[in-house]
Amino acid sequence: MNTRRKFIKDTVLTSTAIAVGGSVMGMPASSYRRIIGANERLNVAFAGLGRRVGAYYEPVGRKESNANLLYLCDVMESQRNRALRNISKHIDYKPKLENDIRKVIDDKNVDVLFNATPDHWHTPGSIMAMKGGKHVYVEKPSSHNMNENELLVEASKKYAKVVQMGNQQRSAPHTIKIINDIHNGIIGKPYRAVAFYSNNRGEVPVQKKTAVPKGLDWELWQGPAIHREYTEETWDYNWHWYGWNYGTAEAGNNGTHELDIARWALQVNYPKHAYVEAYKRHFKEDGWEMYDSMEATFKFNGDKIIQWDGKSRNGYNTYGAGRGTIIYGTEGSVFVDRGKYILMDRNGKVVKEVEAGGSGEAGTALGGGGDITTQHVINFFETIRGKEKLNAPIDDANISMAMVHYANVAYRIGKGFNIDENNGKMLDDQAMRLWGRDYEKGWEVKL
Repeated sequence: MNTRRKFIKDTVLTSTAIAVGGSVMGMPASSYRRIIGANERLNVAFAGLGRRVGAYYEPVGRKESNANLLYLCDVMESQRNRALRNISKHIDYKPKLENDIRKVIDDKNVDVLFNATPDHWHTPGSIMAMKGGKHVYVEKPSSHNMNENELLVEASKKYAKVVQMGNQQRSAPHTIKIINDIHNGIIGKPYRAVAFYSNNRGEVPVQKKTAVPKGLDWELWQGPAIHREYTEETWDYNWHWYGWNYGTAEAGNNGTHELDIARWALQVNYPKHAYVEAYKRHFKEDGWEMYDSMEATFKFNGDKIIQWDGKSRNGYNTYGAGRGTIIYGTEGSVFVDRGKYILMDRNGKVVKEVEAGGSGEAGTALGGGGDITTQHVINFFETIRGKEKLNAPIDDANISMAMVHYANVAYRIGKGFNIDENNGKMLDDQAMRLWGRDYEKGWEVKL
Protein backbone atom coordinates (compact mmCIF):
# COMPACT_ATOMS: atom_id res chain seq x y z
CA MET A 1 0.00 0.00 0.00
CA ASN A 2 2.82 2.41 0.91
CA THR A 3 4.65 1.58 -2.32
CA ARG A 4 1.51 2.30 -4.37
CA ARG A 5 0.94 5.62 -2.68
CA LYS A 6 4.60 6.66 -2.95
CA PHE A 7 4.58 5.87 -6.68
CA ILE A 8 1.49 8.03 -7.23
CA LYS A 9 2.94 10.83 -5.15
CA ASP A 10 6.36 10.79 -6.83
CA THR A 11 5.16 10.47 -10.41
CA VAL A 12 2.08 12.68 -10.34
CA LEU A 13 1.96 15.08 -7.45
CA THR A 14 5.47 16.44 -7.89
CA SER A 15 4.44 18.10 -11.17
CA THR A 16 2.44 21.32 -10.96
CA ALA A 17 -0.92 21.10 -12.68
CA ILE A 18 -3.01 24.07 -13.67
CA ALA A 19 -6.75 23.58 -13.76
CA VAL A 20 -8.58 25.23 -16.62
CA GLY A 21 -12.36 25.00 -17.06
CA GLY A 22 -12.80 22.05 -14.66
CA SER A 23 -10.09 19.87 -16.16
CA VAL A 24 -6.34 19.43 -15.74
CA MET A 25 -4.25 18.93 -18.89
CA GLY A 26 -7.28 17.38 -20.59
CA MET A 27 -8.15 15.23 -17.58
CA PRO A 28 -11.82 15.09 -16.39
CA ALA A 29 -12.48 16.82 -13.08
CA SER A 30 -13.54 13.58 -11.39
CA SER A 31 -10.25 11.90 -12.33
CA TYR A 32 -8.30 14.93 -11.19
CA ARG A 33 -9.92 14.80 -7.76
CA ARG A 34 -8.96 11.17 -7.41
CA ILE A 35 -5.28 12.02 -7.97
CA ILE A 36 -4.93 15.08 -5.74
CA GLY A 37 -3.94 13.88 -2.26
CA ALA A 38 -3.61 10.28 -3.43
CA ASN A 39 -0.76 9.69 -0.99
CA GLU A 40 -3.33 9.81 1.82
CA ARG A 41 -6.32 8.45 -0.07
CA LEU A 42 -8.08 5.50 1.52
CA ASN A 43 -9.63 2.87 -0.73
CA VAL A 44 -12.77 1.68 0.99
CA ALA A 45 -15.19 -1.24 0.74
CA PHE A 46 -18.64 -1.59 2.31
CA ALA A 47 -19.65 -5.14 3.30
CA GLY A 48 -23.27 -5.51 4.38
CA LEU A 49 -25.61 -3.09 2.64
CA GLY A 50 -28.60 -3.17 4.96
CA ARG A 51 -29.88 -0.53 7.33
CA ARG A 52 -26.58 0.87 8.55
CA VAL A 53 -24.85 1.45 5.22
CA GLY A 54 -26.70 4.71 4.61
CA ALA A 55 -24.81 6.23 7.54
CA TYR A 56 -21.52 5.77 5.66
CA TYR A 57 -22.46 7.60 2.47
CA GLU A 58 -21.82 11.11 3.76
CA PRO A 59 -18.50 10.53 5.57
CA VAL A 60 -17.05 8.53 2.68
CA GLY A 61 -18.48 10.79 -0.03
CA ARG A 62 -17.33 14.10 1.46
CA LYS A 63 -14.32 15.52 -0.36
CA GLU A 64 -12.41 16.18 2.86
CA SER A 65 -12.42 12.48 3.75
CA ASN A 66 -10.23 11.75 0.71
CA ALA A 67 -11.75 8.29 0.38
CA ASN A 68 -12.41 6.22 -2.71
CA LEU A 69 -15.21 3.65 -2.54
CA LEU A 70 -14.09 0.58 -4.47
CA TYR A 71 -16.75 -1.99 -3.51
CA LEU A 72 -20.35 -2.39 -2.48
CA CYS A 73 -20.59 -5.95 -1.18
CA ASP A 74 -23.67 -7.87 -0.09
CA VAL A 75 -25.02 -11.40 -0.49
CA MET A 76 -28.38 -10.01 -1.66
CA GLU A 77 -28.53 -8.62 -5.20
CA SER A 78 -31.29 -6.11 -4.43
CA GLN A 79 -29.21 -4.66 -1.60
CA ARG A 80 -26.27 -4.11 -3.93
CA ASN A 81 -28.41 -2.38 -6.53
CA ARG A 82 -30.15 -0.19 -3.98
CA ALA A 83 -26.86 0.89 -2.41
CA LEU A 84 -25.46 1.76 -5.83
CA ARG A 85 -28.43 4.02 -6.55
CA ASN A 86 -28.16 5.71 -3.16
CA ILE A 87 -24.41 6.23 -3.11
CA SER A 88 -24.60 7.89 -6.55
CA LYS A 89 -26.00 10.96 -4.77
CA HIS A 90 -22.71 11.33 -2.92
CA ILE A 91 -20.00 10.32 -5.40
CA ASP A 92 -19.44 10.86 -9.13
CA TYR A 93 -17.97 7.44 -9.95
CA LYS A 94 -19.23 3.86 -9.81
CA PRO A 95 -17.89 1.33 -7.26
CA LYS A 96 -17.82 -2.37 -8.08
CA LEU A 97 -20.68 -4.60 -6.98
CA GLU A 98 -19.63 -7.84 -5.30
CA ASN A 99 -21.45 -10.76 -3.72
CA ASP A 100 -18.54 -12.39 -1.86
CA ILE A 101 -16.72 -10.55 0.95
CA ARG A 102 -13.74 -12.84 0.47
CA LYS A 103 -13.12 -11.45 -3.01
CA VAL A 104 -13.17 -7.93 -1.62
CA ILE A 105 -10.67 -8.87 1.07
CA ASP A 106 -8.41 -10.51 -1.51
CA ASP A 107 -8.14 -7.20 -3.41
CA LYS A 108 -4.86 -5.67 -2.28
CA ASN A 109 -6.03 -2.21 -3.36
CA VAL A 110 -8.61 -2.11 -0.55
CA ASP A 111 -7.28 -0.30 2.53
CA VAL A 112 -10.42 -0.21 4.69
CA LEU A 113 -13.38 -2.51 5.25
CA PHE A 114 -16.65 -1.29 6.73
CA ASN A 115 -18.17 -4.42 8.23
CA ALA A 116 -21.94 -3.98 8.59
CA THR A 117 -22.84 -7.63 8.09
CA PRO A 118 -25.08 -9.56 10.55
CA ASP A 119 -23.71 -10.23 14.05
CA HIS A 120 -22.37 -13.72 13.33
CA TRP A 121 -20.11 -12.24 10.63
CA HIS A 122 -18.67 -9.32 12.62
CA THR A 123 -15.64 -10.94 14.21
CA PRO A 124 -14.92 -13.55 11.52
CA GLY A 125 -15.21 -11.00 8.70
CA SER A 126 -13.15 -8.42 10.56
CA ILE A 127 -10.34 -10.88 11.31
CA MET A 128 -10.33 -12.03 7.69
CA ALA A 129 -10.03 -8.40 6.64
CA MET A 130 -7.13 -7.71 9.01
CA LYS A 131 -5.32 -10.80 7.78
CA GLY A 132 -5.84 -9.37 4.29
CA GLY A 133 -4.17 -6.11 5.28
CA LYS A 134 -7.27 -3.98 5.91
CA HIS A 135 -8.18 -1.56 8.67
CA VAL A 136 -11.70 -2.25 9.94
CA TYR A 137 -14.72 -0.25 11.03
CA VAL A 138 -16.94 -2.94 12.55
CA GLU A 139 -20.53 -2.31 13.50
CA LYS A 140 -21.87 -3.23 16.90
CA PRO A 141 -21.90 -5.77 18.34
CA SER A 142 -18.27 -6.27 17.40
CA SER A 143 -18.40 -9.88 18.60
CA HIS A 144 -20.96 -12.67 18.92
CA ASN A 145 -19.55 -14.16 22.14
CA MET A 146 -16.73 -13.77 24.63
CA ASN A 147 -14.29 -15.94 22.72
CA GLU A 148 -14.70 -13.75 19.64
CA ASN A 149 -14.46 -10.72 21.91
CA GLU A 150 -10.92 -11.72 22.81
CA LEU A 151 -9.94 -12.91 19.33
CA LEU A 152 -10.86 -9.60 17.71
CA VAL A 153 -8.65 -7.64 20.11
CA GLU A 154 -5.79 -10.12 19.65
CA ALA A 155 -6.09 -9.84 15.87
CA SER A 156 -5.95 -6.04 15.92
CA LYS A 157 -2.67 -6.26 17.83
CA LYS A 158 -1.19 -9.12 15.82
CA TYR A 159 -1.86 -7.47 12.46
CA ALA A 160 -1.31 -3.89 13.74
CA LYS A 161 -4.55 -2.61 12.23
CA VAL A 162 -6.82 0.23 13.25
CA VAL A 163 -10.15 -1.22 14.39
CA GLN A 164 -13.03 0.98 15.51
CA MET A 165 -16.41 -0.28 16.67
CA GLY A 166 -19.54 1.54 15.50
CA ASN A 167 -20.47 2.83 18.95
CA GLN A 168 -20.75 6.24 17.34
CA GLN A 169 -21.79 8.20 20.42
CA ARG A 170 -18.16 8.00 21.53
CA SER A 171 -17.52 10.67 18.88
CA ALA A 172 -20.43 12.95 19.80
CA PRO A 173 -19.01 16.29 21.04
CA HIS A 174 -21.78 16.83 23.60
CA THR A 175 -21.22 13.35 25.05
CA ILE A 176 -17.45 13.76 25.14
CA LYS A 177 -17.92 17.07 26.97
CA ILE A 178 -20.27 15.81 29.67
CA ILE A 179 -18.32 12.59 30.25
CA ASN A 180 -15.15 14.64 30.74
CA ASP A 181 -17.07 16.87 33.17
CA ILE A 182 -18.25 13.79 35.08
CA HIS A 183 -14.67 12.56 35.30
CA ASN A 184 -13.68 15.98 36.63
CA GLY A 185 -16.25 15.79 39.43
CA ILE A 186 -19.22 17.81 38.16
CA ILE A 187 -21.65 15.38 39.88
CA GLY A 188 -19.28 14.35 42.63
CA LYS A 189 -18.38 10.68 42.65
CA PRO A 190 -20.39 8.75 40.04
CA TYR A 191 -21.62 5.49 41.48
CA ARG A 192 -24.50 4.19 39.37
CA ALA A 193 -25.59 4.31 35.73
CA VAL A 194 -28.83 3.14 34.16
CA ALA A 195 -28.65 2.34 30.46
CA PHE A 196 -32.04 1.93 28.79
CA TYR A 197 -33.82 1.23 25.53
CA SER A 198 -37.55 1.05 24.79
CA ASN A 199 -39.16 0.06 21.49
CA ASN A 200 -42.52 -1.19 20.30
CA ARG A 201 -41.40 -4.00 18.01
CA GLY A 202 -44.36 -6.05 16.90
CA GLU A 203 -45.15 -9.69 16.37
CA VAL A 204 -42.71 -11.68 14.22
CA PRO A 205 -43.62 -14.70 12.08
CA VAL A 206 -43.08 -18.24 13.26
CA GLN A 207 -40.31 -19.67 11.13
CA LYS A 208 -41.20 -22.10 8.37
CA LYS A 209 -39.09 -23.54 5.61
CA THR A 210 -39.46 -21.87 2.26
CA ALA A 211 -37.55 -21.21 -0.94
CA VAL A 212 -34.51 -18.94 -0.70
CA PRO A 213 -35.49 -15.42 -1.85
CA LYS A 214 -34.42 -14.49 -5.36
CA GLY A 215 -30.97 -12.94 -5.48
CA LEU A 216 -29.89 -14.14 -2.02
CA ASP A 217 -26.75 -16.26 -1.51
CA TRP A 218 -28.09 -18.03 1.57
CA GLU A 219 -25.05 -20.24 2.15
CA LEU A 220 -22.71 -17.26 2.10
CA TRP A 221 -25.12 -15.23 4.26
CA GLN A 222 -24.74 -17.95 6.91
CA GLY A 223 -20.97 -18.13 6.42
CA PRO A 224 -19.36 -19.03 9.77
CA ALA A 225 -22.67 -19.86 11.49
CA ILE A 226 -23.95 -23.42 11.53
CA HIS A 227 -25.80 -23.86 8.23
CA ARG A 228 -29.45 -24.84 7.99
CA GLU A 229 -32.29 -24.67 5.52
CA TYR A 230 -33.76 -21.26 4.84
CA THR A 231 -36.81 -20.14 6.79
CA GLU A 232 -38.84 -17.17 5.60
CA GLU A 233 -38.41 -13.77 7.22
CA THR A 234 -34.89 -14.67 8.37
CA TRP A 235 -32.30 -12.90 6.23
CA ASP A 236 -33.45 -9.28 6.35
CA TYR A 237 -33.83 -8.48 10.07
CA ASN A 238 -35.64 -11.17 12.04
CA TRP A 239 -32.45 -13.20 12.38
CA HIS A 240 -31.94 -10.97 15.45
CA TRP A 241 -34.71 -12.85 17.25
CA TYR A 242 -34.42 -16.33 15.70
CA GLY A 243 -32.08 -17.99 18.17
CA TRP A 244 -28.39 -17.65 19.00
CA ASN A 245 -26.88 -19.00 15.79
CA TYR A 246 -26.89 -15.54 14.20
CA GLY A 247 -27.88 -12.85 16.66
CA THR A 248 -27.11 -11.47 20.12
CA ALA A 249 -30.66 -10.37 21.07
CA GLU A 250 -31.52 -6.80 22.05
CA ALA A 251 -28.60 -6.48 24.42
CA GLY A 252 -26.25 -6.89 21.46
CA ASN A 253 -28.46 -5.11 19.00
CA ASN A 254 -28.94 -1.92 21.03
CA GLY A 255 -27.71 -2.34 24.60
CA THR A 256 -24.14 -2.17 23.30
CA HIS A 257 -24.44 1.59 22.84
CA GLU A 258 -25.82 2.68 26.18
CA LEU A 259 -23.85 0.15 28.23
CA ASP A 260 -20.71 1.58 26.66
CA ILE A 261 -21.64 5.12 27.69
CA ALA A 262 -22.39 3.91 31.22
CA ARG A 263 -19.03 2.19 31.59
CA TRP A 264 -17.23 5.19 30.10
CA ALA A 265 -18.89 7.53 32.61
CA LEU A 266 -18.16 5.32 35.64
CA GLN A 267 -14.58 4.57 34.51
CA VAL A 268 -14.89 0.84 35.18
CA ASN A 269 -13.68 -2.20 33.29
CA TYR A 270 -14.97 -5.76 33.81
CA PRO A 271 -17.69 -6.23 36.43
CA LYS A 272 -17.29 -8.67 39.29
CA HIS A 273 -20.87 -9.97 39.13
CA ALA A 274 -23.65 -10.14 36.54
CA TYR A 275 -27.32 -10.91 37.14
CA VAL A 276 -30.40 -10.62 34.92
CA GLU A 277 -34.15 -10.95 34.97
CA ALA A 278 -35.21 -11.52 31.40
CA TYR A 279 -38.27 -13.06 29.77
CA LYS A 280 -40.31 -13.16 26.62
CA ARG A 281 -43.30 -11.06 27.71
CA HIS A 282 -45.13 -10.25 24.47
CA PHE A 283 -46.81 -12.25 21.69
CA LYS A 284 -46.12 -15.52 23.44
CA GLU A 285 -46.93 -17.67 20.42
CA ASP A 286 -44.97 -15.75 17.76
CA GLY A 287 -41.57 -16.61 16.31
CA TRP A 288 -39.44 -14.55 18.72
CA GLU A 289 -37.12 -17.07 20.39
CA MET A 290 -35.40 -15.12 23.16
CA TYR A 291 -36.18 -12.49 25.78
CA ASP A 292 -37.87 -9.29 24.72
CA SER A 293 -37.63 -7.70 28.18
CA MET A 294 -34.48 -7.61 30.29
CA GLU A 295 -33.24 -5.98 33.47
CA ALA A 296 -29.54 -6.65 34.01
CA THR A 297 -27.30 -5.60 36.88
CA PHE A 298 -23.52 -5.46 36.79
CA LYS A 299 -21.59 -4.86 40.00
CA PHE A 300 -18.09 -3.37 39.96
CA ASN A 301 -15.40 -2.64 42.47
CA GLY A 302 -15.79 0.62 44.36
CA ASP A 303 -19.49 -0.06 44.94
CA LYS A 304 -20.33 1.02 41.39
CA ILE A 305 -23.30 -0.43 39.53
CA ILE A 306 -24.47 -0.41 35.91
CA GLN A 307 -28.03 -1.50 35.12
CA TRP A 308 -29.56 -2.23 31.74
CA ASP A 309 -33.30 -1.80 31.22
CA GLY A 310 -34.14 -3.16 27.78
CA LYS A 311 -37.72 -3.32 26.53
CA SER A 312 -37.94 -4.46 22.93
CA ARG A 313 -41.72 -4.59 22.66
CA ASN A 314 -43.05 -2.08 25.14
CA GLY A 315 -42.61 1.50 23.96
CA TYR A 316 -43.30 3.19 27.29
CA ASN A 317 -40.55 5.79 27.80
CA THR A 318 -39.81 5.03 31.42
CA TYR A 319 -37.05 7.61 31.59
CA GLY A 320 -38.56 10.24 29.31
CA ALA A 321 -36.80 9.06 26.15
CA GLY A 322 -36.59 5.96 23.98
CA ARG A 323 -32.95 5.36 24.76
CA GLY A 324 -30.13 6.91 26.76
CA THR A 325 -28.06 6.72 29.91
CA ILE A 326 -28.55 8.24 33.37
CA ILE A 327 -25.48 8.66 35.57
CA TYR A 328 -25.93 9.20 39.30
CA GLY A 329 -23.28 10.89 41.43
CA THR A 330 -22.94 11.97 45.04
CA GLU A 331 -23.62 15.61 44.09
CA GLY A 332 -25.93 15.36 41.08
CA SER A 333 -27.03 13.39 38.02
CA VAL A 334 -26.74 13.46 34.25
CA PHE A 335 -29.04 12.27 31.50
CA VAL A 336 -27.33 11.84 28.14
CA ASP A 337 -28.48 10.43 24.81
CA ARG A 338 -27.53 10.95 21.17
CA GLY A 339 -29.25 14.32 21.00
CA LYS A 340 -28.47 16.11 24.26
CA TYR A 341 -27.41 16.01 27.88
CA ILE A 342 -29.11 17.36 30.98
CA LEU A 343 -27.10 18.12 34.11
CA MET A 344 -29.03 18.12 37.40
CA ASP A 345 -28.02 18.95 40.95
CA ARG A 346 -28.60 16.60 43.89
CA ASN A 347 -32.12 17.98 44.34
CA GLY A 348 -33.02 17.12 40.76
CA LYS A 349 -33.00 20.74 39.57
CA VAL A 350 -31.79 21.25 36.00
CA VAL A 351 -28.47 23.08 36.05
CA LYS A 352 -27.66 22.89 32.35
CA GLU A 353 -29.13 21.40 29.20
CA VAL A 354 -27.13 21.12 25.97
CA GLU A 355 -28.53 20.06 22.61
CA ALA A 356 -26.24 18.17 20.26
CA GLY A 357 -27.24 20.21 17.19
CA GLY A 358 -26.70 19.06 13.62
CA SER A 359 -28.82 16.55 11.75
CA GLY A 360 -29.13 14.19 14.68
CA GLU A 361 -28.86 10.42 14.87
CA ALA A 362 -31.50 7.73 14.79
CA GLY A 363 -32.81 6.67 18.18
CA THR A 364 -35.09 3.64 18.16
CA ALA A 365 -35.86 3.75 14.42
CA LEU A 366 -34.25 1.12 12.22
CA GLY A 367 -31.14 2.16 10.34
CA GLY A 368 -30.26 5.80 10.53
CA GLY A 369 -27.11 7.81 10.51
CA GLY A 370 -26.24 11.41 11.11
CA ASP A 371 -23.63 13.77 12.41
CA ILE A 372 -22.13 11.54 15.06
CA THR A 373 -21.62 8.60 12.69
CA THR A 374 -19.92 10.99 10.28
CA GLN A 375 -17.66 12.23 13.09
CA HIS A 376 -16.95 8.66 14.17
CA VAL A 377 -15.89 7.65 10.66
CA ILE A 378 -13.75 10.79 10.26
CA ASN A 379 -12.02 9.94 13.54
CA PHE A 380 -11.39 6.42 12.18
CA PHE A 381 -9.94 7.74 8.92
CA GLU A 382 -7.72 10.31 10.61
CA THR A 383 -6.42 7.68 13.04
CA ILE A 384 -5.38 5.51 10.11
CA ARG A 385 -3.48 8.54 8.79
CA GLY A 386 -1.82 9.02 12.16
CA LYS A 387 -3.47 12.38 12.85
CA GLU A 388 -5.90 11.38 15.63
CA LYS A 389 -6.49 8.67 18.21
CA LEU A 390 -9.49 6.36 18.05
CA ASN A 391 -12.51 7.36 20.09
CA ALA A 392 -13.61 3.72 20.33
CA PRO A 393 -10.53 1.47 20.01
CA ILE A 394 -11.52 -2.15 19.89
CA ASP A 395 -9.60 -3.17 23.02
CA ASP A 396 -11.69 -0.74 25.07
CA ALA A 397 -14.94 -1.17 23.15
CA ASN A 398 -14.84 -4.91 23.68
CA ILE A 399 -14.76 -4.48 27.46
CA SER A 400 -18.16 -2.83 27.08
CA MET A 401 -19.18 -5.65 24.73
CA ALA A 402 -18.46 -8.13 27.52
CA MET A 403 -21.47 -6.86 29.47
CA VAL A 404 -23.70 -7.78 26.51
CA HIS A 405 -22.35 -11.31 26.51
CA TYR A 406 -22.60 -11.69 30.28
CA ALA A 407 -26.25 -10.60 30.14
CA ASN A 408 -27.06 -13.08 27.39
CA VAL A 409 -25.22 -15.92 29.11
CA ALA A 410 -26.96 -15.23 32.45
CA TYR A 411 -30.31 -15.35 30.66
CA ARG A 412 -29.46 -18.59 28.87
CA ILE A 413 -28.29 -20.46 31.97
CA GLY A 414 -30.96 -18.92 34.22
CA LYS A 415 -28.69 -17.51 36.90
CA GLY A 416 -26.13 -14.83 37.68
CA PHE A 417 -22.44 -15.47 38.21
CA ASN A 418 -19.20 -13.94 39.43
CA ILE A 419 -16.55 -12.65 37.03
CA ASP A 420 -12.79 -12.26 37.26
CA GLU A 421 -12.53 -8.49 37.03
CA ASN A 422 -8.94 -8.73 35.75
CA ASN A 423 -9.48 -10.89 32.68
CA GLY A 424 -13.25 -11.07 32.21
CA LYS A 425 -13.54 -14.83 32.67
CA MET A 426 -16.88 -16.05 34.02
CA LEU A 427 -16.37 -17.91 37.30
CA ASP A 428 -19.08 -20.47 36.62
CA ASP A 429 -18.64 -23.75 34.75
CA GLN A 430 -22.09 -23.61 33.17
CA ALA A 431 -21.51 -20.06 31.99
CA MET A 432 -18.10 -20.90 30.57
CA ARG A 433 -19.68 -23.55 28.34
CA LEU A 434 -21.15 -20.58 26.45
CA TRP A 435 -17.81 -18.75 26.19
CA GLY A 436 -17.68 -19.43 22.44
CA ARG A 437 -19.79 -21.08 19.76
CA ASP A 438 -19.64 -23.77 17.10
CA TYR A 439 -18.77 -22.82 13.51
CA GLU A 440 -19.68 -24.34 10.21
CA LYS A 441 -16.88 -26.71 9.13
CA GLY A 442 -14.23 -24.79 7.24
CA TRP A 443 -15.31 -21.44 8.70
CA GLU A 444 -13.54 -21.65 12.05
CA VAL A 445 -12.07 -18.33 13.23
CA LYS A 446 -8.29 -18.45 13.32
CA LEU A 447 -5.70 -15.73 13.86
